[in-house]
Amino acid sequence: MKHHLKNIAYTLDQAAFLAKSTQQISSNQTISLTEAYEIQATSLENRYKRGEKLTGYKLGFTSKAKMEQMGVHDIIWGRLTDKMAIKQDQALSRVAFIHPRVEPEIAFLIGKRIDRAITLAESTDYLAGVAGALEVIDSRYENFKFSLEDVIADNCSSAAYIIGNWLAPNTAVNDLSITLRINGKESQTGNSKAILGNPLESLVEIARILSAQGITIEPGMVILAGAATSAVHIHSRDTIEGIFENLGNVKLNVV
Repeated sequence: MKHHLKNIAYTLDQAAFLAKSTQQISSNQTISLTEAYEIQATSLENRYKRGEKLTGYKLGFTSKAKMEQMGVHDIIWGRLTDKMAIKQDQALSRVAFIHPRVEPEIAFLIGKRIDRAITLAESTDYLAGVAGALEVIDSRYENFKFSLEDVIADNCSSAAYIIGNWLAPNTAVNDLSITLRINGKESQTGNSKAILGNPLESLVEIARILSAQGITIEPGMVILAGAATSAVHIHSRDTIEGIFENLGNVKLNVV
């Protein structure tokens, strides 16, 4: 790996670790999509060296409208770690992030190893559970502004996530109403159909992309399928609640 890419990876890792923003890569140089994913992987290696464990993957641009807006033709993806995982009775510390936002998602718990492309029809065969979830995103770039390559290098703004109660793998997730409440007030509403028409398509897509790179998705890993609504800014003392039709509610307190 080129030395300057390693330097970028280290800078992004430190920005996340210290909760201090950094300049966008694209402000002074051009990198390819391949290099952006190399930076992401190298940046995560720094987390692993500090003891963090890979817990799964998240998807971005799972809205076709968002793909068209950004001029891309494929989803993007990032990595999740155990340090990002928030327990249901655990609060989120606002000071641990730069400018965090929250969005409701559908989560999948992997039950069987995935090392190849799979079809939609067989996707639930690889699951141990489905659940509603809240993902906290936090770009490490100044003013939350970035190019496509910037955000991929920054691990797709992955910051934290909290998952509701796991339900049976065959629980329907393809047409569910979703509401995001902030301090008891409705902030966003959406439908799981916004996630590639069916959130299970996200599982199909990440299996395709990762298997082509020789990356396996192991049992026990979590897949966050992508946002069902726009992201909302998080502030100290916020109470955030995701309400998922048929899946239950997910609550997160910010301190």
